Amino acid sequence: MTRIAELPNIDPARLDIPTSDRLAAAAEIAHPPRILLLYGSLRERSFSRLLTEEAARILRQFGAEARIFDPSGLPMTGSVPETHPKVVELRELCIWSEGQVWCSPERHGAVTAVFKNQIDWIPLEQGSVRPSQGKTLAVMQVCGGSQSFNVVNTLRLLGRWMRMFTIPNQSSVPMAYQEFGEDDRMRPSAYYERVVDVMEELVKITLLMRGSSSYLTDRYSERSERANRAIDRQIARL
Repeated sequence: MTRIAELPNIDPARLDIPTSDRLAAAAEIAHPPRILLLYGSLRERSFSRLLTEEAARILRQFGAEARIFDPSGLPMTGSVPETHPKVVELRELCIWSEGQVWCSPERHGAVTAVFKNQIDWIPLEQGSVRPSQGKTLAVMQVCGGSQSFNVVNTLRLLGRWMRMFTIPNQSSVPMAYQEFGEDDRMRPSAYYERVVDVMEELVKITLLMRGSSSYLTDRYSERSERANRAIDRQIARL
């Protein structure tokens, strides 16, 4: 194939010109959007769990299938084999999902160890599968005091590292103990409406992207890498 005069360093055989018709497959998927929700506290009355449960109710109202992973009993990363039942459960849920919601309390200005441990158990690659790549992500945090955005900012960094598409909207709930009643349900407020906004946006963007995520995450550099590996294997057989 003829080289591109203006771009001599690019191999045109490995260049894929984006076209809108490649983004039309999402409408053919009939099942409800599959959303995995993770939270970051093991306390008996965990506000990150309560906020996550509220988000799951909202997602179901929007027509999504929502599943919450319980981090109780998940060992610290690297302390047990990857065949541990809780590790297998988390990874299978991650592969099952098309979008995710991450919610952590803020502790010492950052995400909790409970939450980070869950992310650390999810590999960037698992055989030929990339469990998190191309999935949508919404981020939330709960605060014990005044409103902060340290956790949601950190979650965005983690989402980018995990090759996920994080939606623009987010939720940060200050003084979370005031926002939940004795029935453990979130009280009506502007913070509650923001959670509804975030879940609505997540479902919309998941519906828009889920049929096209493999196309959106197909990269020139990785196609080049695969092609070079194939050439190396052919040479090795000679």
